[in-house]
Amino acid sequence: MEFLIKESKTEEFADEAMVLSHFEGEELSEVAQRIDEKIDGLIRQVLQFGDFKGKANEIAMIYTLGKIGAKRLFLVGLGKRSEVNREKVRGAYAEVAKRVRNADLKRFAVPLVGDDVPLELAAYVESLIEGIYLALYQFTPFKTVEREKIKEVDKVTLVFEERQRLPEIRQAVKTATTICHAVYFARDLVSTPANELTPSDLAQEARTIATTRKKITCEVLGPKEMKELGMNALLGVASGSHQPPKLIILSYRGNRKDKAPLVLVGKGLTFDSGGISIKPSEKMDEMKSDMAGGAAVMGAIMAVADMNLPVSVIGLIPATENLPGGRALKPGDILKSLSGQTIEVINTDAEGRLILADALSYAGRYKPAAIIDIATLTGACIIALGDEVIGLMGNNESLIGRIKKAAEITNEKVWELPLWEEYGEMIKSDVADYKNSAGRPAGTITAAAFLSKFVGDYPWAHLDIAGPAWREKEKAYLPKGASGVGVRLLVQFLRDWAREKETLEP
Repeated sequence: MEFLIKESKTEEFADEAMVLSHFEGEELSEVAQRIDEKIDGLIRQVLQFGDFKGKANEIAMIYTLGKIGAKRLFLVGLGKRSEVNREKVRGAYAEVAKRVRNADLKRFAVPLVGDDVPLELAAYVESLIEGIYLALYQFTPFKTVEREKIKEVDKVTLVFEERQRLPEIRQAVKTATTICHAVYFARDLVSTPANELTPSDLAQEARTIATTRKKITCEVLGPKEMKELGMNALLGVASGSHQPPKLIILSYRGNRKDKAPLVLVGKGLTFDSGGISIKPSEKMDEMKSDMAGGAAVMGAIMAVADMNLPVSVIGLIPATENLPGGRALKPGDILKSLSGQTIEVINTDAEGRLILADALSYAGRYKPAAIIDIATLTGACIIALGDEVIGLMGNNESLIGRIKKAAEITNEKVWELPLWEEYGEMIKSDVADYKNSAGRPAGTITAAAFLSKFVGDYPWAHLDIAGPAWREKEKAYLPKGASGVGVRLLVQFLRDWAREKETLEP
């Protein structure tokens, strides 16, 4: 999909459709009045009849009968002006974009004129593009039957009338499309079946990111290197699969080499059967999504490189499958991790924290300014917070506060859970240093408590995306299936980090 910018009088711009926003309870905007005069008062008639009131996400379509450049006019409600924010803009334009696509139209235009813009211009443009771009995502590479019937929008044109605003609009379009492209990338990875996306395939995707962009390097460690390092927790999880595990290292250097980098760690289970502690067959097909954290890290690093942000970021993605077999990890086994600490395996389906343990220990080699891990880690997080919310825990309030601030902008909701010392007592083992599962009580928190034992003294935050990573229902700009959650959140955090002081309070 292509986003274009065009200087033109709105009513004169020719296209298949024009999307015009309206605020509930207000008179027509100046540009809407001009269009309404050209089409003989049809907009006012729609409002007077009550068919359209401008409520949030409300949509009405008018045929213009050739009286303006656009053949159709889609009215979209933004709700009350005083309540409009970035998320309301995303949601409204997401719904109208899908409505345009369902009408089998290939292109449409959106005016950016005067009092039609309720937010600061750059924020408004970024938000409406995110709504449109992310709402129109479809995963279709494996569709062959009636492929020609798939409806797609090819082009969206932003029409402006004030030339002095062009640089601001152009930069906002570039930023938003770059981030959305990274979300598409993550969604595609998560949607791809495990027979088409093995740990080796995921590593190759990372290599492609590095070879097609400046300032990014990629290194991939295999079983031999892991064994030499002592990454036995990661190797233990991989032992039941014929696919070799990989530790993917993506490095983006956007500022001085003497500055401590941020390290992002993303869980990369390309398929999780549960191992010997096998999962129920129902919905096991969705376990191809257990690498959503790794996909988010890869997408975020891709985006910050394309945006040329002045930050340094290391992405670590431990990638493997978790399968049963004669060599598979067994309940009761004890593993010596990279940190030297030992882990009793209580449940082989608590494998994500095992591979993250070694990756988090490896992160310490970079002497990072902070570590953030992101993972579809616990079903308990869905029980606690539902499908829409990311569980947030960590050891540094300043870091947690910055993540919360970024989440408010992207609307990828986070909720902080406590990480008190008492939870650490629950993961102590009778026969090893720690056990990988403390049972059902406080399952999300005890998983994070386990991870905390492998981060050393570095500022660290943990994001449990088990709920929002894979959606059962479509919502606004979030499709059914892979959501790409975490990409926008991490990118916003890094954008803020680049603008603010690159140190954290203790």
